[in-house]
Amino acid sequence: MYKIKIQNTEGLPEAARQFVDEMGENRIFAFYGKMGAGKTTFIKAICEALGVEDVVTSPTFAIVNEYKTPLGEAVFHFDFYRIKNLREAYDIGCEEYFYSGSPCFIEWPELVEELLPEDTVRVNIEVHDDGSRTVTVSS
Repeated sequence: MYKIKIQNTEGLPEAARQFVDEMGENRIFAFYGKMGAGKTTFIKAICEALGVEDVVTSPTFAIVNEYKTPLGEAVFHFDFYRIKNLREAYDIGCEEYFYSGSPCFIEWPELVEELLPEDTVRVNIEVHDDGSRTVTVSS
């Protein structure tokens, strides 16, 4: 387990670089946090640190967005906020994405918890009264 402190938006690129440096061989990351905690914003910064040049947006309506790194590696970004049941997650083929070997960043994983691989890394974003965030990463 490790923690990353983000004081403000100017600290996002450095926090994202630290996160990427710590990813290791892990590929599935479940992001937990309240609405407005900054899950999408942090995932966008992580994608930029990975070299993604695509526009990174929340896949709220699409459920999954695919981005490419400069080396052509796929990066998948999920937002399960709007799914109504696990069948919808199965229907988009989430298990194929999860076991593809490509990085998967998942918002609102609580809704598909039982589908997540055993080695999923949990990323909790906590917002403090001063607007700073603490990102706690645990296996």
